[in-house]
Amino acid sequence: MRTLTVAAFISLDGVIQAPGGPEEDRSGEFRFGGWIVPYADEATGQAITDLFSQPFELLLGRRTYDIFAAYWPRIHNHPIADPFNSVPKHVATHRADTLAWHNSHALKGNIVDLIRALKQQDGARLLTQGSGDLVRQLLAAGLVDELRLMIFPVVLGRGKRLFDDSAFASAFTLAHSTTTPGGVLITRYVRSGEVRTGTFEDAE
Repeated sequence: MRTLTVAAFISLDGVIQAPGGPEEDRSGEFRFGGWIVPYADEATGQAITDLFSQPFELLLGRRTYDIFAAYWPRIHNHPIADPFNSVPKHVATHRADTLAWHNSHALKGNIVDLIRALKQQDGARLLTQGSGDLVRQLLAAGLVDELRLMIFPVVLGRGKRLFDDSAFASAFTLAHSTTTPGGVLITRYVRSGEVRTGTFEDAE
């Protein structure tokens, strides 16, 4: 059995839409595309490289797949491009015949059941990047084992968010955190069971 890691660039108010550029995703009249770019530095670059340095297979929604497939196959001898271009890519899509990027595999049908079955197999960890719609389904189904969040010191006010009201209630343990000179909080959270509650009266 293998684990499933959700990696995301996220604002203080939970937005994950179009972090990398103005044209990435303008839906909903989103006007802040590229909001992580001013914070890019050696520390954020190293964190991204470290994320992809361990064995993984990509798990992608169709929109993110199309963005990646239009860019990464043209890049070579690069610490992100090389693994992205070689590893298996599992894609939630109804258009299997259009998956031209090397080593791409369509997930057609009940996506939750299909990913649950993937997790039961032997192999490298499953890793999502972007793919907000897919990730929200994974969170709702309780399939996420680890969150790798880069939290940026901005409030965007609107845009697609990582978490919504459908997320399965779960507790996570902070396994690692560090802060970049630009104020980006780089975190790793590991799922640790059910949410615990209590009262301050009990503590007294």
